Amino acid sequence: MRHFAALFDDLDRTTSTNAKVERLEHYFRSVPPGDAAWALALLLGKRRRRLISGRRLREICQEATALPDWLFEACHSQVGDSAETVALLWPHPAPQATNEADSLEIWMAKRLPHLAALEPTAQAEAVRHCWATLTAGELLLVNKLLSGGFRVGVSTGLVTRGLARSAGLDEALLAHRLMGGFEPSAAAFQGLIAPAGEGEELSGRPYPFFLASPLEPGQLADTAPSDWQLEWKWDGIRGQLIQRSAGSSLWSRGEELINEAFPELINLASSLPQGTVLDGEVVVWHPEAEAPEPFANLQRRLGRKAPSKALQRECPAAFVAYDLLERKGVDVRTYPLRERRLWLEQLHQHWSATAPAELQSRLRLSPCQALSDWQGLEPLRLQARHSKAEGLMLKALNSPYLAGRRRGHWWKHKLEPLKLDAVLLYAQAGSGKRANLYTDYSFGLWNDAGELVTFAKAYSGLDDGEIRELDRWIRAHTRERFGPVRSVEPLQVFELAFEGLQASKRHKSGIAVRFPRISRWRRDKPAAEADSLASALALMEVRP
Repeated sequence: MRHFAALFDDLDRTTSTNAKVERLEHYFRSVPPGDAAWALALLLGKRRRRLISGRRLREICQEATALPDWLFEACHSQVGDSAETVALLWPHPAPQATNEADSLEIWMAKRLPHLAALEPTAQAEAVRHCWATLTAGELLLVNKLLSGGFRVGVSTGLVTRGLARSAGLDEALLAHRLMGGFEPSAAAFQGLIAPAGEGEELSGRPYPFFLASPLEPGQLADTAPSDWQLEWKWDGIRGQLIQRSAGSSLWSRGEELINEAFPELINLASSLPQGTVLDGEVVVWHPEAEAPEPFANLQRRLGRKAPSKALQRECPAAFVAYDLLERKGVDVRTYPLRERRLWLEQLHQHWSATAPAELQSRLRLSPCQALSDWQGLEPLRLQARHSKAEGLMLKALNSPYLAGRRRGHWWKHKLEPLKLDAVLLYAQAGSGKRANLYTDYSFGLWNDAGELVTFAKAYSGLDDGEIRELDRWIRAHTRERFGPVRSVEPLQVFELAFEGLQASKRHKSGIAVRFPRISRWRRDKPAAEADSLASALALMEVRP
């Protein structure tokens, strides 16, 4: 635990990528496999289950210290997290000598679950005894682990890189081994870092996804359009459809197995040749329709363990394939895209000739778009609206299929977001470092009766200076308080950007907003001139 607490502190203190990777490499090399396994699971964000609530930790702390509620509340409002507030307020005597046997593995597998399982009185006593034996850094970490609030500023890519260096393995190989989940144990960790074997058994695991970068102006000026494959950027969820000897599976980009939510796509996978892995987009697409349904219809299918036959008919799932990653059991990701695309087309043609009629509309080949010169790029991008797509994808025909976001090979060129001017109605304090600032906002539009109706919530888009300025304004112009929420005078106007609008009976405005964020503060505009719900409905008609 001591070593992991030091790693946690080091990673939290530095913003240097190289320093983080070096620290991770050193840690994985120097600790036992059991500790390394649990550290990996935590750093990858896979073990965040709450064992004891932050409120309960607060109660245990206050019972022992007699801190009044108002003082704890004042401290909590500055810190923003109960586990961290307790760690700061708990008196720290000289800790007992660290027991080297109390490794991270023992803490995660035995000590913390034991604390969670105790009856209230025994639990309070055991938790306080535990706190008395810990340094300040260890106490903070233990509280975070107990409350499920463990977070650290390090990406999956950096963790994978540090582990790969410590084990002397190829980073892409290790990333692939980690796909599909990792259950922490000494044996699992040793298998993870074992030397690369000839023809490793892939079972049902997906490959690491290759991600595109936003297209920058002039980025492609020195290249020819014929060097690129252009496709629509579909508005669904990214997935890999797999058919191997281990069975059929559908994985999301978030490494979630979503077989149960889309049984018709699992039937589709079972009709593919053995040793096939397709990369593509899961969408809702009716067999006779020219374009897919909006993302909101797909959301009705997500998270359903057993979608009804009626729901499957109302929101039929389809898989739009745009890459072939495995062919006849052979990993073809290192081949250039032009060859992978040719093999994909051949597979689709052969499959279409033999697949059952009821599956024909389930697998669709993402069409390539023609472009003769770069002057035609913008008109082509605007055509995405007609196909109910988010924009364009541009992929170098000579590109391999890599892992993660590697600039220069794949670009995404999305449509400009929709925008409306809305009035700030409510504000709520943020969390963590922004717990003492109002950073979560609710906005309204005018209805036909001249009333402001809540339309969307947004949490991003302002810089630190604007957040502080708006926080001061909110405190000075509060009309009512509802717990942590403040109603403010409807005076401030903000331009909101978002990706789409959808009719919704669950929202007071009758409209669901996709990915809203603040694009600018309209200081030049009075609230009376903000947009109306009618303006939002008009946008719904203009853009699918």
